[in-house]
Amino acid sequence: MTELNMAEAINRALTEEMERDDDIIVLGQDIGVDGGVFRITDGLLDKYGERRVIDTPVAESGIVGLCIGMAAGGLSPVCEMQFSGFAYMGLHQLEMHASRFRWRTRGRYPMPITVRVPFGAGVHALEHHSDSKEVFYAHIPGLKMVVPSGPRNTRALMLSAIRDPDPVVFFEPKATYRAFREEVPDEEETLPLGTSRTAREGDDLTMISYGAMLHRVLEAAETLSADDGVEAEVIDLLSLSPLDHERFAESARRTGRVLVVHEAHRSYGPAGEIIARLNEESFWYLEAPIRRVTGFDTHVPYFAREQAYLPSVDGILDAARATLDD
Repeated sequence: MTELNMAEAINRALTEEMERDDDIIVLGQDIGVDGGVFRITDGLLDKYGERRVIDTPVAESGIVGLCIGMAAGGLSPVCEMQFSGFAYMGLHQLEMHASRFRWRTRGRYPMPITVRVPFGAGVHALEHHSDSKEVFYAHIPGLKMVVPSGPRNTRALMLSAIRDPDPVVFFEPKATYRAFREEVPDEEETLPLGTSRTAREGDDLTMISYGAMLHRVLEAAETLSADDGVEAEVIDLLSLSPLDHERFAESARRTGRVLVVHEAHRSYGPAGEIIARLNEESFWYLEAPIRRVTGFDTHVPYFAREQAYLPSVDGILDAARATLDD
């Protein structure tokens, strides 16, 4: 086991896959000479050269379009969008072509594209740098949508994403890039796309989250245990499409009470789909209305106010206690 942070875990996954398969190409703005704005791809250019580690122009549509051509030609490109707010320029390429190509050709041309997207607030970034609009991608048929929460599952999911025959949008919560370290196995480890995990076991309340907010939920769960004698079960989604609804539905049937937490906007956010699934599959087991703690229906504020926008541990605790009191 080696202790890595999330940034190092992504770099390690890319290194391992590029060593394994010469058809894997890494590309994006400043990812070569500079090693990426977050230094995620640091050292790859020296190891694999400019034919496999490509600095591109500032043209997100062109980056994704190039990936589509590479994938159709038998390569496995991994591109970086630098910040989620810049990725919208490539959204039409993902929706109109990458997500449809395998279906359009009746499986003749797989699209093994991995689109890395640093997302979320909490790092004192500027406008367009702190968005959390994962629903744009989770809504598109043919795309897979992954959101890791820590170094170990990041490395495992990245290996699976690169090897998948479908395009995968890999949302990386940049607030956790270097927030903590975790032991990562030295041997190869993968996680199937579309599966979640139980981050904490409990029988009194189900708390569902993903990405950076998972760690605030875990902190709130520990406080509930210490101060209220309540044992909350915490589900880490890891993937928004496919959505592992079986795990959180089973948990809801046991606990009877559910809280969903994410930093994306409240209206039409992932919590809405999660709650709809629970109402369809677990309604008669619920003992209280499902609550959600989310970002607000506003643009993400500048960094002086971003913590007021994000779900706080106190806000999560208030919602959890209200759900337990219902």
